[in-house]
Amino acid sequence: MWAVVSFFNPLIALIIIFVLPLASVGEHQESLLAYVGEITGGKWLAYLISVDAVLVLCGAVLTSFVGVSGLVNRMTLDRILPNYFLKQNKRGSHYRIAIAFLLLCVSVLVATNGVLTSLAGVYTFSFLSVMALFGIGNLLLKVKRKKLPRPEYAPVFAVLVAISFIIIGFWGNLILNPSSFKTFIYYLIPAFMVVLFMLNRSSIISAMLVAVDSVFRPLRKMSVISNRKLRQMYRKVHSQEFVFFTKRDDVSILNKVMQYVQANETTKKLKIVNVMKPGDDNEKLKVDIEVLDRAHPDIDIEFIEMVGEFTPQLIEELSQQWNIPKNFMFIASPSDRFSYRVADLGGVRLIM
Repeated sequence: MWAVVSFFNPLIALIIIFVLPLASVGEHQESLLAYVGEITGGKWLAYLISVDAVLVLCGAVLTSFVGVSGLVNRMTLDRILPNYFLKQNKRGSHYRIAIAFLLLCVSVLVATNGVLTSLAGVYTFSFLSVMALFGIGNLLLKVKRKKLPRPEYAPVFAVLVAISFIIIGFWGNLILNPSSFKTFIYYLIPAFMVVLFMLNRSSIISAMLVAVDSVFRPLRKMSVISNRKLRQMYRKVHSQEFVFFTKRDDVSILNKVMQYVQANETTKKLKIVNVMKPGDDNEKLKVDIEVLDRAHPDIDIEFIEMVGEFTPQLIEELSQQWNIPKNFMFIASPSDRFSYRVADLGGVRLIM
C-alpha cells in the first residue's frame, strides 16, 4: 500500500500541475480529479473517474460500518458503553450499533452543512487523534509490558518522532480549519462523557442513592421505590464475577492484580485459578491468597485448583461452565516460553 500510494499520489499531483493552471485548482477542488480527466480525455474519462470514486467511497463506508460494529461491540462487552448496543437481530447483526453510527454520520453531515472541506477537516482531526493514541499506547506498552513477546519492535525515538509529527500536523490543521476543530470537539466531549460515566457508574449510582434519599425524603413512598431500583442496579453492576489465572505468582503480583480489579472493575467476586501439574504443591500460594483476602475485604476471593494444562480450550470450557465472558478473565504477562499468543486465548485480558 505504501509503495502504490508513494507512486501515484506524487504522479497525480504532477499531472495536475502540468495540465491545469494553478488558479483553476481552487475552483474545482471538490471534483479536481474528474475535472482533470475531462480536460485530458473528455467527458467519458470524467464519468469513469466519478464512478470509480463512488465505488471507492461505498467500500470505505461499508468498511467503516463493519469496523465500528466490532469496536463498539467489544467496548460494550468491556462495559465501557451501555449494554443497549449488544442487542442482535435474528441474523446475529448488532443493528443498534449500525443505526446509531448512521445517525452519527448524518448528524456530522448536517453540522458541517455538507461542505466537503469541513467534513474532510473533521475526519483529519479524528484520524490524527487515533494515530497519536497508537503512539501513546506503544509507549505505554514499552513501560508497562517490557517482557511481552512482540513480533515487531519500534524504537522509542522513532515513536516520539512520529507523535511529534502528528502533533505538528494537528496544530497545522487547527490553524487552517478552526471551524472543523470546533465540530470535532462538539462530538468528542459527549463521547468522552459517556465513557467517563460508564467507567465511574458505580460511584455515580452511589451518589444518586444519597441524592434520591435526601430529595424524596418527604415523599417516602417515592423514595423507597427509587432507592430499591437503584440498589438493584448497584447489585447487578457488582454481581459480575472475574477470573484471574495464576501460575503461582508471588504475593506482590497477586496484590497488583487485586489493586487493578479494585480500581478498574466493578465487582465483588474474584476467582483465582491455578492450573497445576500432578504433584504440585500450592500451600505457599494458599497462604498468600489468605493474606490478600484479609487485605481486600471488599472483594470475595475464591481459590480454585485444577490439574491439567492451561490452554485456550480450557478457557473456553470454564467460560461456558461459569457463564463468565472471556473478556472478564485476566492473566499476568506471559513469558517468552508461553506456548500460545495472547490473541489465541479468545479475548482474555492482560493486567497492566
